[in-house]
Amino acid sequence: MILTKAQYEEIAQCLVSVPPTRQSLRKLKQRFPSQSQATLLSIFSQEYQKHIKRTHAKHHTPEAIESYYQRYLKGVGKNRAAPVLLELANEVDYAPSLMARIILERFLQGHEQTPPSKSVINSMLRDPSQIPDGVLANQIYQCIVNDCCYGPLVDCIKHAIGYEHEVLLRDLLLKRNLSFLDEDQLRAKGYDKTPDFILQVPVGSGQAWSSIGMDSSRNWTATGKEASCSKPLSQQTSSPYAIAQLDPEDPGKEAGSNVTFLLYKLLATSALNFS
Repeated sequence: MILTKAQYEEIAQCLVSVPPTRQSLRKLKQRFPSQSQATLLSIFSQEYQKHIKRTHAKHHTPEAIESYYQRYLKGVGKNRAAPVLLELANEVDYAPSLMARIILERFLQGHEQTPPSKSVINSMLRDPSQIPDGVLANQIYQCIVNDCCYGPLVDCIKHAIGYEHEVLLRDLLLKRNLSFLDEDQLRAKGYDKTPDFILQVPVGSGQAWSSIGMDSSRNWTATGKEASCSKPLSQQTSSPYAIAQLDPEDPGKEAGSNVTFLLYKLLATSALNFS
């Protein structure tokens, strides 16, 4: 099912006033029962990331950081078991995992002689048991498991799904006896940014011919007649790429995912149906 621009905008409009939690996703699914969970999650994630980019700076001023930290201390002083950080993040409309990072950095600055390194922060966010304060560790854990757009848990899920679909895509290409180059082969040829696979034989549609690049883990946002990719592909080729993705609801399908490209759909579908 391909999403129309009107449908996309209707869903996006409903996301303006909801926090990035799994509870919000359940409400969204109830509001749009005809759309798949994968479609709604993709739109939810893309729209929320746009919002975070627009508002990121105001949450990282020295005044804002100190205000959040003092509110956190006051909150846990009243009730150590309450989800203080999660409620604070939802109140100020900021991703829970990113709020957890702000408070953790501020905590470590007050308890360490040297500023904490990025690697130390990331390690503690991935494993909150490393945090020397048990109350803060529990607060950060709650933020991470309740954030469906950011954080180490989301990163792990995205990586696992991407790898799974890459394996499925390779099996599909081999089954169709299509000649292709994978990422390692493309890097060996000097490509710095690569899709998962590129068909070695161009595909034609009318007067147009295109090299088909296929990627199983890109994030797409439907915006009408065109679709944009959150990570630009390499331009080190004389032919433009047409990108094919596996459908997350049915990886055996040859066409793309529910929220995916429109402009290149014909070429990509033709490539995968070609035998």
